[in-house]
Amino acid sequence: MSTLTDSEIEKLFSGAPQYFARSEGHCSGAPNPSVAFPFDEALEIRDLTDHVQIEDRAWSGLTAWPHLTRDLNQDAAARAQAVDSRKAHFFIRCRERPNMLSMQGLEKGTMGFSAALELAVGDALEEEQFGFDSVGKKAHAIVEARERMLSSLGYLRRLPETELLDRLKRNAELYRVNDLRKKTSVQTYQDLFHTFMRPCNSVVDKRDHYSLTNQINALIKCLGTANVWFDFTHVEWRIRLGQILWGGEDNDELEDTSSIHDASSASERAEEKYWLLMQILVATELLIRLDAITEGEEYGVEAFRPVDVVHFERAATPMVKWSLHLARSWLDNIEIEKIKEDPPSDASETKGKVTPPPATGWLGALFSKFIVRQHHEDKTTASHTYTIKGRNPQQQVDGLTHFAKKLLWPNIDTYEGLIAKNARQSIINPMPKPAPVIASERSSKSSESNGSKRGLYFGAWDRPGSQKDKTRPQRRKLAAALHPSGWLSKSYIYGLVLPGDGMCHFLMATLLENDSKAMERLGSFANLCGGFVYSGKSFWSTSCIVGRVIAAGQGSAECMGWVSSDILPLGIDEGWVNIEVEEVAEDKAHLGKKARLWAKKRVERESSILGDADEYSVFPADFIIPHENNYSTPPPLISVTLRSLELLSPANSIQSTPFTKLTPGASVSNKEPELLSFPANVNFAVSIDGFTAENFSFSLSYDINFVTAHPCSPSHRVRFVKSPSSPTIQQIDVSGSDTFGQGSRPAHRTGHPLHKYYNYTVIHISELLKRQHAPLSELLAVPQTHRRSPSRMGSERVLVIDCITNLSEVPQSPTIERLTSKYNIVQRRGSFPAAEQMHFESRKRQFGSDMEILVRALCAQKGWNAIISRRKRGCLACAIREAGALQWKVIIRVE
Repeated sequence: MSTLTDSEIEKLFSGAPQYFARSEGHCSGAPNPSVAFPFDEALEIRDLTDHVQIEDRAWSGLTAWPHLTRDLNQDAAARAQAVDSRKAHFFIRCRERPNMLSMQGLEKGTMGFSAALELAVGDALEEEQFGFDSVGKKAHAIVEARERMLSSLGYLRRLPETELLDRLKRNAELYRVNDLRKKTSVQTYQDLFHTFMRPCNSVVDKRDHYSLTNQINALIKCLGTANVWFDFTHVEWRIRLGQILWGGEDNDELEDTSSIHDASSASERAEEKYWLLMQILVATELLIRLDAITEGEEYGVEAFRPVDVVHFERAATPMVKWSLHLARSWLDNIEIEKIKEDPPSDASETKGKVTPPPATGWLGALFSKFIVRQHHEDKTTASHTYTIKGRNPQQQVDGLTHFAKKLLWPNIDTYEGLIAKNARQSIINPMPKPAPVIASERSSKSSESNGSKRGLYFGAWDRPGSQKDKTRPQRRKLAAALHPSGWLSKSYIYGLVLPGDGMCHFLMATLLENDSKAMERLGSFANLCGGFVYSGKSFWSTSCIVGRVIAAGQGSAECMGWVSSDILPLGIDEGWVNIEVEEVAEDKAHLGKKARLWAKKRVERESSILGDADEYSVFPADFIIPHENNYSTPPPLISVTLRSLELLSPANSIQSTPFTKLTPGASVSNKEPELLSFPANVNFAVSIDGFTAENFSFSLSYDINFVTAHPCSPSHRVRFVKSPSSPTIQQIDVSGSDTFGQGSRPAHRTGHPLHKYYNYTVIHISELLKRQHAPLSELLAVPQTHRRSPSRMGSERVLVIDCITNLSEVPQSPTIERLTSKYNIVQRRGSFPAAEQMHFESRKRQFGSDMEILVRALCAQKGWNAIISRRKRGCLACAIREAGALQWKVIIRVE
């Protein structure tokens, strides 16, 4: 038997995804995972992904990765924006982890390959920033560092507030028209150092003291100074960015897993807003200069030398690069208007005399109105009003209604205009103080007392509770107070959103804050990482295990980190819920530097198309064609019916979920709202071979993850001939001439071949239900009838759960009545009525069944992370190799 040539191997594995983990360079953090098709040039294959595309340009702030939004084909404004984004810009080599493009897999409730590997090295695992434990006053070390920054030994001069806003406004104009190229390096140097910064003693480019290189170096050193700036490598500050700018003293609190608490006075808020705006100003000064260098405008000096690039990458810390992301978001989405006002007449002055706000509190008192006034002692002199507003409000409002429609928001056709109007109104005529929320009787019981500003807020429930276990969860929990025109809404409507999952939280918060009926019925505080029941539907964050499990049902919808379903938890009329769940022990043991992603060579080797074979001695007999239905005796016919989603009493849980104590500096109220954490069970009726249905109940105990198996495209030109005496391949024809005749099988029908290095065990779902209490190691043991000779150094065995063979599906109808039992029957509504109008890729995601919910629930009970491999989308061989890359041991094979 002759070996396979390189050309034959390329044709054999054409359309097969290959899995990689590569570093960008020294000190660049964990490697970047990726999937590629190195043997294919056709775009229809190279463009295959395991995740959905961002559908609306309003949501582009989700990620720092280059991307195109799906609305380019229908929206002329989106196309124009895409053309503008293709202009030469400095590419910031720093992105969010996990990759948010990969966080929404093709299968609902799943993620992609990249996100699965990056969760264990995600940004949420970062420790809190030292000294920044308050939205207001900072630690003494921070105050001292800031004083030093503004002293004669520091980098900056303290700008008056109006000059700061004037300079921000000017930088936005420079950014859009690239006016910097009309100035010499001497002019830009003088503009930077004579009024705003102090000259830096460290000179990189000694050929020209005034060069852009030296200006950039000084700005990097300034932004990289420790204990001065907000560090947006920490996810809590990416979300709280809007709270600093637009938060007030009335119900603008937010709770997450950090120990950050609110400011205690308006003057503290004003000081922090000043420093944040100063940080934005320094970052915009740096960014417009980096853009100028990228565009090749040298302004009297040569372009960046290679040594300058190396110096920049070493000097620009992650904190500096995240400040550049903030600058880009600000320049793209925010504009400042300066309007001249006539001096008031004596009559109007006496008629409506208003006490001016304290000089130090101008931002705290007026920024929530988006207006900053320049005051003059001479009242006859005209003053100026500064208005900070979003550049794309209509785009953001359209994105909000798009989100609501995708989630099948109750009565969206009726409320679409009202929600859009409310969102616009929060910009056009912002209210001095938020209007009080009219809560239902249920929520009003937990409303804020007059003596406590913390009455609406509950403690974060997943902070490390003991000294022994300081492990941070892979997903941060987040709770917030909601009210009309709150800072969460303003963050989204203004588009000032940094990469990460903040966009998902802002979208749902904005939708709720602008739907008065929902606010009345749900109350004014929200668990944005849990779920809620409203108007006959349930909505779940994909950060919650319930959302990831029931997303597999027919008729569910998913959009931007949220799942809607007509499956309602028993005993919950309307309101917010949190689900009690445990971290998977194996996942907790492989976080940070212990994560799988750091073993980049193993990731590639243990998913190689050639297994452990030498590339120069690969034989056809080294490969097999794996199947999920290779049984000596056909499995029984199985029918699965979902009966109920049940939230057990918190008292019944094995370990109650305690609430953490309030953070220091927060007042305590006896009326703190209580958000209980419920253990969740999913109940099913399963009939095997037509016998009486048996009840099965699965507890969603573990916070597991599901990954969409990457799509593949087997070649139509390859045919196989199997060996009559073994499961291996005897011959392979890559010529496309069909010389083997009827005894051969085409690759596009059988899938890609799998090297015998890979070990796997197939178990039918009916057999797994009988052995549901068996440990995974026992299930992976090879039964006598399936034993084969593995490679001498074979891979870890993978369990393939067959949910395809002999599956009897119960037809769905809009108001079908299910089996009668002690459980209340799940009431379903019809599937998405506008499915035919959705994009083709979205329609592909309309798979789902009770069987798929059952197998996901079983995995959640056992603590098994699982790959969802759909036969219509990819072959089993490629899914097994992906399991090797992830080092996961379970594949769910569905139709």
